[in-house]
Amino acid sequence: MSNDEATIVENSEAACVEQAAAAGLELLLPRDVPLGGPRAMPVQRVLPNKHRHFVGAWCFADAFGPTSMLGGPGMDVPPHPHTGLQTWSWLVDGAIEHRDSAGFSHTVRPGGLNIMTAGRGIAHSEYSTPETDVLHGLQLWTVLPSHERDREPSFDGLDAVPQVALADGVTGSVFVGDFARATSRVGAYTPLLGVELRMEAGSEVRLDLRGDFEHGVLALTDGISVDDVVVGGGAMAYAAPGREALVVSAEHDGVAVLLGGEPFGEEIVMFWNFVGTDHDDVQEAREQWMGERDADPGDRPRFGTVVDDEKHPLASPRLPSVQLLPRGRAQRRT
Repeated sequence: MSNDEATIVENSEAACVEQAAAAGLELLLPRDVPLGGPRAMPVQRVLPNKHRHFVGAWCFADAFGPTSMLGGPGMDVPPHPHTGLQTWSWLVDGAIEHRDSAGFSHTVRPGGLNIMTAGRGIAHSEYSTPETDVLHGLQLWTVLPSHERDREPSFDGLDAVPQVALADGVTGSVFVGDFARATSRVGAYTPLLGVELRMEAGSEVRLDLRGDFEHGVLALTDGISVDDVVVGGGAMAYAAPGREALVVSAEHDGVAVLLGGEPFGEEIVMFWNFVGTDHDDVQEAREQWMGERDADPGDRPRFGTVVDDEKHPLASPRLPSVQLLPRGRAQRRT
């Protein structure tokens, strides 16, 4: 990209952010990051964002695809650890097989959900299936409140979640929480909302919101607008608590996800796949993981061994040389 082209992009992004602010929204733009090991798949990460760290307890959001699997590795994430959070896998296209050290395995497909509660510590792996031609979806994390972070790990794999017609040409799939007379009763540990919106070209829907929740609409395709603000693929329009409704429209066939939750009041330290209350928590988790990944399978007391997966577990990045400070919902803008 030339300097002139970079300036055009930056100016365009600034104009979109200003348009969102005029509509009472905050436009969060994603960044490209690699997911997995040496043959990493690119994803668009919108949370955590340099300005906003959480939406409710949602603390991490990676959008990926649609990506052709022809000639590429697809999703190939060998065993790796998690602490203090829940992981949520939602697909628009393709299939991903999950295996974990609590003994669970489940293949998630469009319309279903994989949700893993890490608690005190778990390891898992994720691979797109050989028959997957195109992979498209979303990976999310939620922070567990401090009194739940030492719980035993667990997993739920759902093949279907409640669906509801929201408007002409718009179908909602409720994968957590209550929305438009549909309820998903998966095990969340803070008040949450997650709804996929499948939208036909030219469709529009008014989404009535809970006033005590904050919300984000994450576009998984281009052509999505929120209150007439264009939200590019991988980006999110954020609405603060007190908002009564949002209007989402689709220029062409598209998919978006409505996320919401009660504002999460705790501060956390999040490093790699570890969530803790302070630096010492994540340092201890990292040291235990690095010790256990090279231990015999029967000598891994905290993270265990992923069932039916012989790939060598991923190494954790090094901790920075400075103390990691806790962070809350958002960073002050200067």
